[in-house]
Amino acid sequence: MVITTTFATWFGAETVMGVPAKFVQGGLNAVIEDPFGAGTCLILVGLFFATKLYKLNLLTIGDYYRQRYGKGIEVFCSVAIILSYLGWVAAQITALGLVFSVLTNGAMAPATGMIIGTLAVLVYVVVGGFLAVAITDFIQMIVLVVGMSVIAFFAADLAGGPDKVLAMAQQADLWRILPEPTFTDIVFFIGAAITMMFGSIPQQDVFQRVMSAKNAPTARSGAVIGGASYILFGFVPMFIVAAAVVVMGDNAMDIAKNDYQRLLPTFVMTKMPLVMQILFFGALLSAIKSTSSATLLAPSTSFVENILKNLRPGMNDRQQLFAMRVSVVVFAAIVLAYAIAMEGTSIYELVSSAYQVTLVGAFVPLVMGLYWSRATTQGAILSIGAGIFVWLLFFPQISTLGEHFPGQLAGLLAAFAGMFVGSLAPQVLKNRHEPPKHVAGAGAA
Repeated sequence: MVITTTFATWFGAETVMGVPAKFVQGGLNAVIEDPFGAGTCLILVGLFFATKLYKLNLLTIGDYYRQRYGKGIEVFCSVAIILSYLGWVAAQITALGLVFSVLTNGAMAPATGMIIGTLAVLVYVVVGGFLAVAITDFIQMIVLVVGMSVIAFFAADLAGGPDKVLAMAQQADLWRILPEPTFTDIVFFIGAAITMMFGSIPQQDVFQRVMSAKNAPTARSGAVIGGASYILFGFVPMFIVAAAVVVMGDNAMDIAKNDYQRLLPTFVMTKMPLVMQILFFGALLSAIKSTSSATLLAPSTSFVENILKNLRPGMNDRQQLFAMRVSVVVFAAIVLAYAIAMEGTSIYELVSSAYQVTLVGAFVPLVMGLYWSRATTQGAILSIGAGIFVWLLFFPQISTLGEHFPGQLAGLLAAFAGMFVGSLAPQVLKNRHEPPKHVAGAGAA
């Protein structure tokens, strides 16, 4: 169950519709962020974080920040985590709108599809909570894996066999993963890789899956296997889109350049029989709904547990449950409005930008708090402040620095520097101003 919930949560709209089209345009190098970075995140969580966090017996990731650094850091990091979900959930809702629009041949506007899709997900999240999300994730993962696998076999047959698809990928140099050996290409490659690899670690949905395991070994193994499965199965949609390029030729590349999110749905709708269309859209909706349900519940949980309870500390269980359900509905409405306002923004970019705020603001206090005993609250404050400030400096609206160096990597380096300076400097100053200690018997010696 832990494997299926982690896999199904990660395998969303961008994996099916965004990643494959980016792959046929730029090869594996263009998708280093997702699925490679995202899947590696889950593996790192299992190897280095699951056991330590499980033993703390916390309810949310925000509880860790309160226990380690105090309430101020808890609230600030929780706000950063909640904000990061805006882009991720908006990407799923955008995909829902696109699916309904494609299925109705444009009769239903994407915005209307977004509203209908959001309401469908809200029903079981609000009524059933995390248990409903876990059960539906389990079922949806089966539908997803079976559906996409069958589609891959059929796509290979349309293309004249898998060897033709692999030969096209080889000829187009799509297997190239390493960047060009220039400073700019290397640092942007690293920046893209770490965005989801590290930025997804301090996330409530990941924490929920780790902490819901029956014991620490299950939490660790579930995350590692889920992450590895995600990376491996992420190649299936890429293979299908590569087959689409073989079958559709230049028309496929034109769609990939102009509106790449429609490439895979268009291939299925125009080149495959009705049974395959049903299988594909069933698998796609399973992927989207499993991700959007988890990402609606997680920020709402963080808000109630780590922000609202600080404002209203006397709430009983019934009041907390009601507040959580209201929060889910309100957050869904906010994300829906954001998705409609951002209509036209690529799904891949929405997901990519979502994790930068947690990368520069919440990752360093988490990892240093777990693995560096000298990390202090002052260090966490300076880390968060420096990381976010430097990251913002690289925004194109503020400066041109982002053209030469990735802002998220600069923010992460500043966050580490802030943690070291903020934690060590007070101790150094204290030692400098303390009078030297006299050792007994030193005079006689």
